[in-house]
Amino acid sequence: MDSSLFRTIFVTGIGFLALYISNQENREHDSFSSSSSLRLSSPSLCLSNNWTHDVFPSFHGEDVRKDFLSHIQKGFERKGIRQFNDNEMERGESISFQLVRAIRGSKIAVVLFSKNYASSKWCLDELVEIMKCRREFGQIVIAVFYKVDPSDIRKQTGDFGKVFRKTCAGKTNEEIRRWRVALAEVAAIAGYHSSNWDNEADMVENIATDVSKKLTQFRRSIDFNYDLVGMGSHLEEMRRLLYLDSDEVRMIGIWGLPGVGKSTITRFLFKQLSQRFNGNVQAGVD
Repeated sequence: MDSSLFRTIFVTGIGFLALYISNQENREHDSFSSSSSLRLSSPSLCLSNNWTHDVFPSFHGEDVRKDFLSHIQKGFERKGIRQFNDNEMERGESISFQLVRAIRGSKIAVVLFSKNYASSKWCLDELVEIMKCRREFGQIVIAVFYKVDPSDIRKQTGDFGKVFRKTCAGKTNEEIRRWRVALAEVAAIAGYHSSNWDNEADMVENIATDVSKKLTQFRRSIDFNYDLVGMGSHLEEMRRLLYLDSDEVRMIGIWGLPGVGKSTITRFLFKQLSQRFNGNVQAGVD
């Protein structure tokens, strides 16, 4: 290589490195300044190694607790899956910080829809928090439609819609908007429909097996973590560039000298964000 060209590339690389370090310092300062906020501004809140549960189940107790849910819980127990249990929690008008922390500390959220799920403001607020974790941090969400039609969930129609409208009475427009957005979003996830299964036991076993496989995949991705390679800041920057809430198709190029971690960033980004899409392919790295 021509020596002048090499010097030009080297100096340019040093310039980019200095700019990157400066940006990192500013971001760390901003993060520290807003650390007291309850908003999920820190990756460690949802994607850390300090997990409290494998699964967080969201459900309406009167509909499913004594039968369908209990069967799913037994299936999880047989496979050694740690699940959050809210039996000892006192339910109020709003979900508690303890419950929010349990959602954020769970690797997978299983949302079990039933006819009266939307009769509970508590359940709807849980769902909003779950979908927030999915959008912002790639939390895995599995939807189970038990004796309800996913289209009724998405559009708030049928018997489900009647129950939902009763819950909306007297609530603010912003609360209702958040619930509608979360319901439409979760109903679009390819999930489990009880109407597609002749044998409920087979459905339960399939759900437990699916969760177990997803947890195995999750554990294999732990080597790509924030503390080891500083991936948190990279993920936030890439998320900003990708503009994930837009319907636009975007292509992002990652440029740098050999060995600086381009492939690692790409694989990490794929592992953390691919779960939010119904179909995906392995990230390509040149």
